[in-house]
Amino acid sequence: MDRPYIICHMTTSLDGKIAGDYLKVERAAEFTDLYEKIHERYGSDAWMCGRVTMEEHFTFGHKLNLKHKDVPPIPRTDYVANKNADSYAIAVDPSGKLGWTKNSIESWNEHRTEEHIVEVLTEQVSDAYLAHLQNMGISYIFGGTERLNFTVVVQKFKKLFSIDKLMLEGGGFLNGSFLNEGLIDELSLIFVPIADGASNSVTLFETSSFLTKQPPVNFFLKEVEKLEDSGLWLKYVTKHD
Repeated sequence: MDRPYIICHMTTSLDGKIAGDYLKVERAAEFTDLYEKIHERYGSDAWMCGRVTMEEHFTFGHKLNLKHKDVPPIPRTDYVANKNADSYAIAVDPSGKLGWTKNSIESWNEHRTEEHIVEVLTEQVSDAYLAHLQNMGISYIFGGTERLNFTVVVQKFKKLFSIDKLMLEGGGFLNGSFLNEGLIDELSLIFVPIADGASNSVTLFETSSFLTKQPPVNFFLKEVEKLEDSGLWLKYVTKHD
């Protein structure tokens, strides 16, 4: 296969929400810990999140002041700062907004190691942002001129970084884009036994308005594991032609 094996690994409420007030309930904390333990069990080479998730949990809304930088044009070619990292944290950031101050994400719990950052960009990103990434020693790849083609993106993961197993970990629109392009091989789903009930919460798979809707995707049950406190871990696989 010319791309990594891709596992979509997520936690949801009983009504399919991946974010919301249910995660603030004290009972949900144990499932967050289980999520991390299962992530480690997969032994992946990299994990991947969208810009909103990365900004919320890792750059904490930090903004870069790049408006007055006098930067010469930089070619829109992939930049590999570290091709031998033990693990990679991949940020989908089409226009280059994340305010990174380091080139890696330090281990934040016992289940995660230090991970080299790779940015996924479109060619609309500014030269100043590319210069910042290079100065920081952050790798980046291009996935399209104006919109990302994730089939191209994941092929680059394999070719440039030797990533064989990738954990796709949200948000819902990123998951939906991968589903839309037929790039999910396995679904690892932790059901938290709480119903959220909110009508505006993001679900497991969302579709952006600019995407051409593909036919529904069939999943096939691989394994079920009962978790403590009435939770479930479901593993599904897809079948590719």
